[in-house]
Amino acid sequence: QVQLVESGGGSVQPGGSLRLSCVASGGLFSINAMGWHRQAPGKQRELVAYIIRGGYTYYASSVKGRFTISRDNAKNGVYLQMNSLKPEDTAVYYCNCGTLASMPGRYWGQGTQVTVSS
Repeated sequence: QVQLVESGGGSVQPGGSLRLSCVASGGLFSINAMGWHRQAPGKQRELVAYIIRGGYTYYASSVKGRFTISRDNAKNGVYLQMNSLKPEDTAVYYCNCGTLASMPGRYWGQGTQVTVSS
């Protein structure tokens, strides 16, 4: 059973930066896509970005040019560097991975809060 542990959330002022980390453990040999989703209060969960084992990346249009996703297969980790943060980026961010080259995957993290406010 794959388990995901996230870290790196917090509070930041508009224009600031945060880096989210997610480390996976257990049953990792079959994992392909790793990524991040977010859910703001009163809104549906949305896909933010993902990366597949071959290196292809996807970004939601709302974060393209500001967020960068990366992965370290040796450490079983996926990371989200978030720059130029806006108040509308405020949400709970969830790490997600699966065996296919697409999202959403089968496995979810517990979520980490990101708050962007002045």
